[in-house]
Amino acid sequence: MQELVKVAVDAMGGDHAPMEIVKGAVQAVEDCKELKVFLVGKEKEVNAELKKYPHDPSRIEIVAATEEIEMAEPPVQAIRTKKDSSIVVAMKMVKNGEADAFVGAGSTGAVLVGGQLIVGRLKGVERPPLAPLIPTEKGVSLLIDCGANVDARPSHLLQFAKMGSIYMEHVMGVKKPRVAIVNIGAEEEKGNALVKETFPLLKECQDIHFIGSIEARDIPSGYADVIVCEAFAGNIILKLYEGVGATLISMVKQGMMSSLRSKIGALLVKPALKKTLKKFDTDQYGGAPLLGLKGLVVKTHGSSKATEVKNSILQCVTFTKQRMNEKIGAGIGAK
Repeated sequence: MQELVKVAVDAMGGDHAPMEIVKGAVQAVEDCKELKVFLVGKEKEVNAELKKYPHDPSRIEIVAATEEIEMAEPPVQAIRTKKDSSIVVAMKMVKNGEADAFVGAGSTGAVLVGGQLIVGRLKGVERPPLAPLIPTEKGVSLLIDCGANVDARPSHLLQFAKMGSIYMEHVMGVKKPRVAIVNIGAEEEKGNALVKETFPLLKECQDIHFIGSIEARDIPSGYADVIVCEAFAGNIILKLYEGVGATLISMVKQGMMSSLRSKIGALLVKPALKKTLKKFDTDQYGGAPLLGLKGLVVKTHGSSKATEVKNSILQCVTFTKQRMNEKIGAGIGAK
């Protein structure tokens, strides 16, 4: 009998918890036979949602947690004082080896703090980055970092590049992933102090395939597989990317319903258009892993619905099976 990948899910985190969280967990277990999910949260509320769906109780288990960490709470204080919160309880399961991964849609700050204080960093990792997959014309690229380290140093960005390359090669199957650093121009002498100091480090690194700078307008074309930046720029790129994508999809739909002729045309192109637009639906790509920890921590959007929750849980299976933590540790020189 194959060993199941065990994922502890914060059932109380996010705008649509526990309803969409539970629904997504049930869908994930249905889609993957190698998976077991622990729904961590207020037992009565979680159980009421779980009862709505047929499920295998041996593969979906409720773990009681009596407290919640709210979005506005100071992350460090909340992690230290709310010992029985769903985030803390779930992360302790990862730390203690009861679960292979954590998935949460709650407070980003609490997830980042909990990941470092509870799960812990791999030896040699200076700063764990958040690394979401973003859709491009050629498939997907990894944006690293998108929210964990606003004040990063050149050595941090170098590690981000190494970790991102390992992730894209072993999880996404990209051979020799192309690495680029976000800049305001293609020339090597351009950029702020951080970019100028990091560029030669990336250029000299033998562990990555560095192709130089990437401007924001070239990201959607798939020019690079790993896009390196500090979290301030990364978060702006990610949020603008999501906002423009959602707006364009909405405008295309409105345009196709604007007249009888456009409605007829919409019927003809609907199958191809639906397939194309689906590629730019961020729900399809799951959450952002916090790379460089001793266990896997995945942060999903606070507004996540069941599809994104499901895909966030499923990506944990690939990550775990590929023994990514070991590969990242070896790749950055940890013993």
